[in-house]
Amino acid sequence: MTDAILAASKASIVKGSKSFRSASRLFDPKVREDAWLLYAWCRACDDEIDGQDHGFGHEELSPEEQKRRLDRLYDLTRRAMTGEPMSDPVFAAFQRVAIRHRLPERWAMDLIDGFAMDVEHRDYRTIDDVLAYCWHVAGVVGVMMARVMGVTDPEVLRRAQDLGLAFQLTNISRDVIEDAEGGRVYLPADWLVEAGLEPTAEAVADPANRAKVHAVTTRLLAVAEPYYDSARDGLRGLPFRSAMAIAAARGVYREIGRKVRRRGPGVWRQRVSVGRLMKLWLFGRGALIAVWTQTLDRGRAPPPRAAMWTRV
Repeated sequence: MTDAILAASKASIVKGSKSFRSASRLFDPKVREDAWLLYAWCRACDDEIDGQDHGFGHEELSPEEQKRRLDRLYDLTRRAMTGEPMSDPVFAAFQRVAIRHRLPERWAMDLIDGFAMDVEHRDYRTIDDVLAYCWHVAGVVGVMMARVMGVTDPEVLRRAQDLGLAFQLTNISRDVIEDAEGGRVYLPADWLVEAGLEPTAEAVADPANRAKVHAVTTRLLAVAEPYYDSARDGLRGLPFRSAMAIAAARGVYREIGRKVRRRGPGVWRQRVSVGRLMKLWLFGRGALIAVWTQTLDRGRAPPPRAAMWTRV
């Protein structure tokens, strides 16, 4: 691979996301490469604010340093989208995919706004507050990825948003204790109060409260299910190989949530993941779902989307 920017983007996804890396192999080559370019920028922006390396480790950053980094992300992203030459390979990668697919600047800014919510230590009082955060850090990524796959239909973009929301709700459930130990709580505060917990990071991280936290987390995973279902109905609007890749990723993330639910309050003793054999089975199942949606469902109008939170 002689393209240094593409090579760096591939290295980023290899290091940062086993699940999405595996699923991306199902894309056709051009879509796969553009997905890597977009992923590299998303991953780098997230790491920049958290002081991490592809989601690992943690560097303690002062509020002033986080604000400085946030301003840098806004500035370089805007400049990349204008076509200004970029020396940083991450922003050169984003520039390439953003210009090629005419990504709206608002989508890119919405993602960085999500990282600003973390810098500001935003409180999430209600499930709508949580879903708004999920839009910023994941839903808008789903929409941008769909555009990379050639999607312009607003209805299909809305289903791509729904998959991003479901992914992030699953991430919150899997990482809830780790996040709380780092001072962040993404569970709705009113749900925590209803469960008999103070809506604080200390209360969520306390091992004595695992059963109550798991009950709230199970409730959050139940919210994700209609979004996963909605995303399935968007597969018919994707090119076939893209539909296979997205169906595979959908199956893997949904299984992570199911493991969190099944394993009970002890689930957070180790990070939940999906083993190789289960992943292969889910990929095969995803391929069958893609075939179904691209044949038997194609030409039919998808069922109406339920009355759920949306930004698209």
